[in-house]
Formats: sequence, C-alpha cells, structure tokens
Amino acid sequence: MGKLIGLTGQTGAGKSTVADILQKNGYYIIDGDAVARQVVEKGSPVLCGLAARFGSDIIKNDGCLDRALLASRAFADRESTQALNEITHPAIIKKSLEMAQKAFENGFRYAVFDAAGLFESGIDRQCECVIYVTAPQSVRLSRIIQRDGISVEAAMKRICAQYNDEYYLSRSDYVIENEELEKLEEKTRQIISLIENRQ
Repeated sequence: MGKLIGLTGQTGAGKSTVADILQKNGYYIIDGDAVARQVVEKGSPVLCGLAARFGSDIIKNDGCLDRALLASRAFADRESTQALNEITHPAIIKKSLEMAQKAFENGFRYAVFDAAGLFESGIDRQCECVIYVTAPQSVRLSRIIQRDGISVEAAMKRICAQYNDEYYLSRSDYVIENEELEKLEEKTRQIISLIENRQ
C-alpha cells in the first residue's frame, strides 16, 4: 500500500514548483485545484448543491458554473465560505483518495495531494505526513505580482486572505523555506530522503 503525502503553502511560496520536483522524483501528484474543478462539472451533484445554497443563477445557460459569481457570494463572509467548503470538500476528498488508490495500484509508492486548502478540507488527516512550503512575504508578494500581473493591493489582499505562518507550521511535519529558487531542488530532495526513511 502506498502513502499519501500532503503538500500545502501560502500563495506565491512555490508549492507548485515543489510539486514538479516531487513528480520528477517519481511521486504521483494530485492537483487539488484540478480536482475542485472536476467535482463542480456540468450536472454534478456538487454543482446542484451549490446552486441550492448560493442561487440557481450561479449556473450559466450552458450548464457550467459561473465561478466569479459563486466566488463573490461564497467569500462574502465566513459563514458562506464554510457552506462552500461543506458542500465541496467531501467530494474533493473522495475523488482525491480514489486517484491516490489508482496510483498505488499502478505501482506508485507515494501520492501527493497538492492543495492550498489542505487543512481546511480535512484530507490532511488521511496523510502520512504534510510538507509546508513557505517564503518571506516580500518574496511572495513580488512573485504573485509577476505571475498574475496584478497590483500590489490585489496581491496583498490574496496574502491576507490566507492563514498566517504559525497556522501551517503547527500542523506540518516538514517545512521547505523557498527564498531562493536555485536552492529549492536540493531542499526538496532532503525532504524526500526524510519521507522515504520514515518508519
């Protein structure tokens, strides 16, 4: 039986780059964002549940989800965000565990669930261990602005919407500090070695 590893980090920290390095080293990657998109596809039970809670107009004429409209309502307050999570997270966990199981059946020893909302979803409780990728706020800010072509204000808003460092540190087994990208591969390989030597 293979092992499921959790991978998380704040926006701009370099989590996706770490996922790429893990993949190069033979780990199967489950992209949490991609799974979240799959579970709300046209006609899905999750999409129907969201429409019942947030309004039928979040489903466009073509039957697809209007993501911007849902976001404006789901992130309006904590209660709405919690409702969104309660509707989507069980389906995301179920789908991710099915993907991990399939990966193990195909010979992978490790599957990595890569998600910013790893702890919020509760899937961390199914993980053998959790890797947290972090970087100084100033570094993350410049990366987000460069990556997404947004203003300083918009980038700061995204940073402030996430939990602080302490929240992640207290829940993670391994930490990768990604201040300099050229050192990231070496740091990730060190974590791989620790994971593979776990009893």
